[in-house]
Amino acid sequence: MSLINCKNLILGYEGKAIIKNLTFQVDAGDYLCIIGENGVGKTTLMKCILGIGKAMGGNIQLGEGLKQNEIGYIPQQSNSQKDFPATVYEVVLSGCLNSHGSIAIYNFRDKKKADENLERLNLAHLKRKCYRELSGGQQQRVLLARALCATKKILFLDEPVAGLDPKAAQDFYEILKQINAEGTTIVMITHDVQGLKGNARQVLHLKHEDVFYGSISDYLGGGANA
Repeated sequence: MSLINCKNLILGYEGKAIIKNLTFQVDAGDYLCIIGENGVGKTTLMKCILGIGKAMGGNIQLGEGLKQNEIGYIPQQSNSQKDFPATVYEVVLSGCLNSHGSIAIYNFRDKKKADENLERLNLAHLKRKCYRELSGGQQQRVLLARALCATKKILFLDEPVAGLDPKAAQDFYEILKQINAEGTTIVMITHDVQGLKGNARQVLHLKHEDVFYGSISDYLGGGANA
């Protein structure tokens, strides 16, 4: 069974549908990019799958034992979030909270996981630094380490390279590619169509009148009339 199976979804705002009959699936190991104009429902779709939003119709099924609180999630960052006064370690460790419910008590296993993900993303030397003192690229890697503490299966990312310079964006893509190669499924919202090349394997292009869902090769070959 797929990790995520969406059938005949209807997405909209304030009672008005903007996307109808949306059907697609995400299998283990996929690297899916969701693209489209602003206001077409990309973030709404992601929030519906996460359970923090509600579709106007249709069905979302999670398979292979996946639970909504086991999806690692990097939302779009606001300016106030970028100025968050916590250490890098505290931010990364907070990714373990989903597995504890409302009780914010960390055990040895949580701390070990946080340290492992700091090392994995080359952040260990910044462990005691204040999050708001980091560059944009460093902050995104911290949030990625945090999301990895929440999941072993799947990551959701909402425009993770927005605001990053081209070098930082490319570095972030390379990290995602490696994480995907190690078995983690990735679902990413992006406006960076050029960044799809060499990274994504599937594309979901949302449009008001039409939707493309298929392989990156078909999409770049003109299958979406992009």
